[in-house]
Amino acid sequence: MTSTSEPQAATPSPSRRILTVVVTIIAALIAAFFAFSSLFTDFLWFDQLGYTEVLTTKWIATVVMFLVGFIGMAVPLFVTIQLAYRMRPVYVRLSSQLDRYQEVIEPLRRLAMWGMPIFFGLFAGFAAAGSWETVWLWANGVATSTTDPQFGVDTGFYLFAMPFYQALAGFISAVLILCLLVTALVSYLYGAVRIGQGELRISKSARIQLAIIAGLYLLTQAASLWLDRYVTLVTPEDRITGAAYTGANATIPGLAILSIIAALVAVLFFVTAIIGRWRFPLVATGLLLVASLVVGVGYPWAVNTFQVKPNQNAFQAEYYQRNIDATHEAYGIGDLNVTPFKAQTDAEAGQLREDADTTGSIRILDPMIVSPTVQQLEQYRGYYQFNSELDVDRYEIDGEMQDTVVAVRELDVDELGDAGNWNNRAAVYTHGYGLVAAAGNQRTIEGEPVFLERGIPSAGFLTDGEKFEPRVYFGEKSPEYSIVGAPEGTAPVEIDYPRGKEGATDTKTTFEGSGGPAIGNLFTKILYALKFQSEQILFSNLVNEESQILYDRDPKTRVQKVAPYLTLDSDPYPSVVDGRIVWIVDGYTTSSTYPYSSSVALSSAISDANNAAPSFVTDEINYIRNSVKATVDAYDGSVTLYAWDDEDPLLQAWSNIYPTSVEPISEMSGDLMSHVRYPTDLFKVQRTMLGVYHIDDAQSFAQRDNAWQTPNDPQSADNLQSPYYMTMKMPGQESPRFSMFTTFIPASQGENSREVLMGYLAVDSDAGSTAGKKSDTYGELRMLEIDADTTVPGPGQVQNTFDTDPQVAQQLNLLKQGQSEVLPGNLLTLPVGGGLLYVQPVYVEASKGTKLPRLQKILVAFGDRIAFADTLTEALDELFGGDAGATGGDDNVEPAEPTDPTEPTPEVPVTADAAMKAALEDARTAMTARDAALKAGDLAKFAEEDKKLTDAINKLLELDAANSAAPAADDAE
Repeated sequence: MTSTSEPQAATPSPSRRILTVVVTIIAALIAAFFAFSSLFTDFLWFDQLGYTEVLTTKWIATVVMFLVGFIGMAVPLFVTIQLAYRMRPVYVRLSSQLDRYQEVIEPLRRLAMWGMPIFFGLFAGFAAAGSWETVWLWANGVATSTTDPQFGVDTGFYLFAMPFYQALAGFISAVLILCLLVTALVSYLYGAVRIGQGELRISKSARIQLAIIAGLYLLTQAASLWLDRYVTLVTPEDRITGAAYTGANATIPGLAILSIIAALVAVLFFVTAIIGRWRFPLVATGLLLVASLVVGVGYPWAVNTFQVKPNQNAFQAEYYQRNIDATHEAYGIGDLNVTPFKAQTDAEAGQLREDADTTGSIRILDPMIVSPTVQQLEQYRGYYQFNSELDVDRYEIDGEMQDTVVAVRELDVDELGDAGNWNNRAAVYTHGYGLVAAAGNQRTIEGEPVFLERGIPSAGFLTDGEKFEPRVYFGEKSPEYSIVGAPEGTAPVEIDYPRGKEGATDTKTTFEGSGGPAIGNLFTKILYALKFQSEQILFSNLVNEESQILYDRDPKTRVQKVAPYLTLDSDPYPSVVDGRIVWIVDGYTTSSTYPYSSSVALSSAISDANNAAPSFVTDEINYIRNSVKATVDAYDGSVTLYAWDDEDPLLQAWSNIYPTSVEPISEMSGDLMSHVRYPTDLFKVQRTMLGVYHIDDAQSFAQRDNAWQTPNDPQSADNLQSPYYMTMKMPGQESPRFSMFTTFIPASQGENSREVLMGYLAVDSDAGSTAGKKSDTYGELRMLEIDADTTVPGPGQVQNTFDTDPQVAQQLNLLKQGQSEVLPGNLLTLPVGGGLLYVQPVYVEASKGTKLPRLQKILVAFGDRIAFADTLTEALDELFGGDAGATGGDDNVEPAEPTDPTEPTPEVPVTADAAMKAALEDARTAMTARDAALKAGDLAKFAEEDKKLTDAINKLLELDAANSAAPAADDAE
């Protein structure tokens, strides 16, 4: 007799089980510690800045909403599954197929009953946690005292409540749908719902449960349809946002009817739960679907096709007007001051006499071009850098306001080369140094900026007799992190600036502020070593008990973290305020649910030649306010938020959420007030909307006979021309004001469109004086609407005239001789002399090697006349018959002396020294005489002057070759 034994399954040894459990626990602890380190370092960062309220509010709200979402989904699902299972028929006879299903499912039943609610609950919890801001805004929303024209409801309902109710209706609908599906599935598996022999049988318990859930779902849909009536006011229709004639007279009533029908069908389902008859609710559901097609689709189509389209302008006029009024209010353009402007086009002597203040302050220094010049003249060491786009500010100097082009000298640790080890990058090279300021309306004899503040150590009007903190630990180009601070009496290790006393090559310093979390103990060292994946933080002797770690140093990053509800302006700018360099950042509150206001893509609206739009960004808004002005101290990184527009309902709601994060405007110092300006991005959004909404009546809107657009930049045909800051007196103003300007041309009508000026927009950008009082005219929008009978060329036409004028072209060709390149600067448009004056600086730089753009010429245009000269004063006099009556501020001045006699200003390549200037003048004189001789038919004189021109050009080539050889010789040495 033989016996067989089946193979026994291998049993895991106890030691292997213990090892598995231990490894799992260790892995979980490591993951938990990493998560903890991230959260705790965030807390340390916010705590050091004094904004822990922002972080803890977010944490609490996220946890609360996760729990609400989890419980709101998991509990109904769990109850639904339990009821469906416990109330199943006990003695029902199942089919063989269902028997097999039950055999498979039964071992997993308990897991499924608990697992499904937990699984879907987690998804719902994470979704709800991500929507906490919507809930908190609803809970803290405020009334606006403005009502919509359709329902008479406060607009605060649309800003705060409506998004919450939409999210709530969507969440409840999702829960009920899942409950309905799960109930049907469990009931089918356990025989409460049977399908067979062409018959559907539902047990009483399943009937009650299914009918009640279906009724609740339809009640939710009824509420959602009723809410959709309000949603029509933020939904596009025809050419506007908001309900037009069809929406107001067909769609909205139709939604109300459907909402009532859905509620009645829900009642029929509740009745079915009691009486057990499915016919009535099912028939009613079918009728609801038919009604939704007839009332929700067919009727609006008929009204639009047979009533509105044949009489569109008349029927839509009331709703167009609603859209115009709401758009004006939502974008802050309702108080536009429009002045008809019949522009003069004839240039006569003395014509600019009344505009002498304006012409004297015309900014000829282009902040988009001069950065390489500033870099070469003010860099001093390779590890310093300046932004490629400089900023415009203004300062009071000797009692007069002066427009300036400013830049911060920041650190560039990537240029340390072989010296770029961890010690140097993290603890030695820690900060930039100083702010450079140049007069916007002046240049030196060589065409370089006239610096008002420059050098290392800093010297100029900002440091004259005032305590000035030049160190820049926080900026747009700062390193990822730096470790600073040392015990008292310890020798400094941070490079302050590359000059020393008594033969030293540099001066060192130690950071003395509170700029980052303390990192002196072992625990925080471990946390930050993990955060930055750097073991040196843990073991370096440069990290001591007084050390701080500075990170998240970009001004926008810091403001965005402490005020996550703000949309930030793309152009933070530096100013010296009360003796310290600070970054000023404009913050906006935005919404996409303001009733009847037209939407705009924010990224597209702010895109122009100086600011490329990000791709694939969905950021539609239809309401914007510059509600917050923020500052970031460049030395210690402290962030201060000021409630600039405390009447903004969105800011009021967020202030209720974060009660202590925003300071009142009364806390803003007078010095800071004098440097606050109107924000660039807001102005760009407003000019985008004013292209259509500069009109205020429905008839013009309907006919679209006066639509405008911003012209393309003359130097970049695919991008819009950027607005520009300048101190200027607009027609009707008593004195010049620091303002921002832009122009309008007719909206494109294809290839035959004309580029002539239709409008000129300015906004008063001077927020206030050093006395600390906010200006009454700040933010005032002024539009010059140019008379249609007067043809004023647009920027593109003027640039084309400059480029094609024979005399200008000849002189530009001379400037391009050798290895030089001509760079046209920003084309400015100014309403002076009763017309529109165009001014464009012309820069010259080497086409190879070191780039050093130098301002050499000025182009001007008025009407159909142009002039080209060495200075703005000369160009204006030439343009206006020999005497413009006013002068520019760009008379050549001697370059400033180096700030330290022991270390002269760095040598830079010269593109035009005195000899080259003389040769250029000889060439220009010969060219003019030659052309005159040709026109007079004097061929002998023509040949004589042509020889002089050839000699002058050859002289220029020799000088250029000598200049080019000089750097090579230096390199060879």
